[in-house]
Amino acid sequence: MQIPILDGIYTDNNSDFRTAYPVNLIPVPKGQGISAGYLRPAEGINHFADLPGVDRGGIVWRGEHYRVCGTKFIKIGEDGEITELGDVEAGGLCSFDYSFDYLAINAGNALYLYDGEELKQVTDENLGAVHDVIWVDGYFMTSDSDNIVITELNNPFEVNPLKYGSSEVDPDPIVGLLKLRNEVYVLNRNTIEVFDNVGGEFFPFQRIDGAQTMKGALSKRTCCIYMDAIAMLGSGRNEAITVYISSAGSSQKIATREVEQILSNYTESQLTECQLEARQVDGHSWLYIHLPDQTLVYDAIASQSTGQPTWFILNSGNGYTARNMTYAYNKWFVGHTTESKLGVLTDEVGEHWGNEVEWQFGTAIVYNESSGAIFHQLELVALTGRNAFGKESRIYTQYSVDGVEWSMPKFISVGKRGERTKRLVWFQQGYMQNWRLQRFKGSSDARLSIARLEAKIEPLGGVSD
Repeated sequence: MQIPILDGIYTDNNSDFRTAYPVNLIPVPKGQGISAGYLRPAEGINHFADLPGVDRGGIVWRGEHYRVCGTKFIKIGEDGEITELGDVEAGGLCSFDYSFDYLAINAGNALYLYDGEELKQVTDENLGAVHDVIWVDGYFMTSDSDNIVITELNNPFEVNPLKYGSSEVDPDPIVGLLKLRNEVYVLNRNTIEVFDNVGGEFFPFQRIDGAQTMKGALSKRTCCIYMDAIAMLGSGRNEAITVYISSAGSSQKIATREVEQILSNYTESQLTECQLEARQVDGHSWLYIHLPDQTLVYDAIASQSTGQPTWFILNSGNGYTARNMTYAYNKWFVGHTTESKLGVLTDEVGEHWGNEVEWQFGTAIVYNESSGAIFHQLELVALTGRNAFGKESRIYTQYSVDGVEWSMPKFISVGKRGERTKRLVWFQQGYMQNWRLQRFKGSSDARLSIARLEAKIEPLGGVSD
């Protein structure tokens, strides 16, 4: 019999069935004649260059790669050469946007403009504290917790205090700005308001009343543009925090019950410091939700193909250590979360910054209508022989009859590189009295794409293949 593997089940101490998402394996809903979908190894991270500080974000402007690291604004060449261009204010994640003439950087509470030769801070006293920045219709627009501020059209270093705007439908603080379809989305803690440029002598943007959304984001870090809409980690007033896709005045929740149960393990202050990123590659459209100790990833394309939400988990051991994904020079660059390193995402290896990481996946419940059964054989149908030269990795499986306690691990070898016809089989895998779960684990040096789990089971009264 075939046992589903794209996501599994486990139980918890609250007497609940929970979903076990694959860890460091990517679900791919693609039929290949063996199954309707398979699990492939998640990308590894190769070290690319040492940075002058911990990464705070990056952008591509005029075909060149720029980042802020610590308090340094730098340019990174295709060969890894780093050029320091200036100093910026310390703080957390930076915001970037650009016009025809300037690249804007919001670092700390300050705004900087770079024209390709010189980095200058906008020091107009009317600017106030800068929490985020976008460029729209010739204006650099910034926000603090209360106001929306625009620079002058003819001089982006000047601010007219008569041209302040506000987001006042709900008395919740402004947390960020995004531009979508040339409209300004002002993200508040419990609401989103949309503004359009209508001109005028003072603040030229006017609220579009019908586009307001009664859900908000936690911070500028927890929202991003995704699938021509806004993805955000947030909630409405007096609601639990979850994951939404917001567009055209409505919000759709994409978080599953399992994702919401995971989010409930963190405080609101912890989730406010989390980060959302979006990325499209190889037929996937991924939304990354970087939590303190793991990263949840949603795949919109796979979800459309399968008709149900598709999620998986990335982890480097104690949290996923890649942030601020930037596509430049035909590569995806990432910064390290705690070290002064720049990396590149790759499909050639599975290690993160040279360190092996563990992958894991589980199965749905095997149930024989309350009858016992003997497991004579388990076989993973997989692509083998792709591991590193000189390594003969091992993987193992465990089973559980209650979803909480697991059996001793049973190891097998995946063979050496080049052994592409190697079969991954476990014999004499115990029994079950009622129902049973199975899970499999390995490390990144065992590069397997797993298409199917086949079990040879002897139930009461005969053999089922």
